[in-house]
Amino acid sequence: MHSVHDKHPHTHGPDCGHTALALNGQTVYLHDGHLHQPHGDHVDEVSLPVSSSNPADCQPHTCSSHPAEHTHGPDCGHEAVPHGDHVDYLVDGHLHHPHSSHCDNHGPVSLAS
Repeated sequence: MHSVHDKHPHTHGPDCGHTALALNGQTVYLHDGHLHQPHGDHVDEVSLPVSSSNPADCQPHTCSSHPAEHTHGPDCGHEAVPHGDHVDYLVDGHLHHPHSSHCDNHGPVSLAS
């Protein structure tokens, strides 16, 4: 799923300062809670697709990357990643999704080199 991001003055690339992810053979960039894919003369807004490696269902897990009482949200310190029709948070190379009283593991992501 994608749409054109209107009036995007920033040029994404290897030295733009945003986290780069590998997605379907392309490089996409996390930028202020959005996932941007450079596309010719514009930037597309994309979402990480739901898949067998990145499920969207309840996958409770215990994470050693943050305290158990940590709550993911806009000011939690982790980058927001659009995933399917919701938002996850990037924690040590995998997606965390706040769900009820626990955190779901929505699978790994690949950082672009």
